[in-house]
Amino acid sequence: MQKDLNTIVADVRAKTPAIKTRAEFEAYKATISGPKGVLTDVMKGMGKVPKEDKPAMGKAINEAKMAVEAAFASVIEGLEAAELAAKIGPAIDPTLPSPDSTHGTLHPIAQVREEMVDLFRRIGFSVAEATEVESEYYCFDALNIPADHPARDMQDSYYLPDELSVNNVSKKGDEKYLLRTHTSTVQIRTMLQEKPPVRIVAPGRCFRRDTPDATHSANFHQIEGLYVDKDVTLLDLKATLDHFVKTIFGPKAKTRLRPSFFPFTEPSFEMDFFSPDLGKLSNKWLEIMGCGMVDPEVFKAVGIDPEVYTGYAFGMGIERIAMILQGVDDIRYYYQNDVRFLKQFA
Repeated sequence: MQKDLNTIVADVRAKTPAIKTRAEFEAYKATISGPKGVLTDVMKGMGKVPKEDKPAMGKAINEAKMAVEAAFASVIEGLEAAELAAKIGPAIDPTLPSPDSTHGTLHPIAQVREEMVDLFRRIGFSVAEATEVESEYYCFDALNIPADHPARDMQDSYYLPDELSVNNVSKKGDEKYLLRTHTSTVQIRTMLQEKPPVRIVAPGRCFRRDTPDATHSANFHQIEGLYVDKDVTLLDLKATLDHFVKTIFGPKAKTRLRPSFFPFTEPSFEMDFFSPDLGKLSNKWLEIMGCGMVDPEVFKAVGIDPEVYTGYAFGMGIERIAMILQGVDDIRYYYQNDVRFLKQFA
């Protein structure tokens, strides 16, 4: 019986590498482990083996079965690889140029982000970034946003589980972690790390519990600016934003500031702009950002003396700017990965 097992294993190992099709494999497998296969016949002969020899013979049969199954598994793996290769077709030469014109191009939102960042770099701003996971203190408290503010409600912010520990995101105390609702958190962390003068822009992704529609998304992008130094005035803010608008939307664009309220700036404004060069949006006042002078309470939270330093801050949605520039009327198009849409901006 042992000799039969050795013969079967040797036959399987010799013949399986030559099998090229599933039909051929199934036919050969039946001759080995099928109901009338040679290995099955040997196993049926266990009843005739003397009792004292059964343990050794059982072990030999199991070893033969494992060897046969390993050989069969190797055949199946090879057949599946060959079938997949046939479906995929001939190998691609990665050194050839791509036939797709969108290969290697930036997403339309990224294109606008880079244009905006480059504009602010040219007038002396540096880029600052931080993590998308934040704590309540840096997202709200340090920005003078009170505990009962609607933005802190569970219906407006994505809070993370209480037991979560994030080693690379520091806390002020025992507050919760959440996904940041604005990139103003970068301003706070920058002012805690650097002494004035500070002149930064903070582009990045933010998260709010908005119901998706043509102009809202739970995941969106912001760019915020901060300038802190001695004798910074509202005139400096207006000059910077005028330069931004005229560079992005054309030299004929105009701006206006409307009084508003934000907990972290005082005075606070909504900024609108007007341009004759925007197609169907031409010659209309469009709101594009919030801005204002940094509130003294924010300076106190980061250890900057508001009697010595002043500063301005502004923030806008990158998608909002992109939609105006690119003539897109629904924010959801940016996230659908439709190549027909993306090719328009290649």
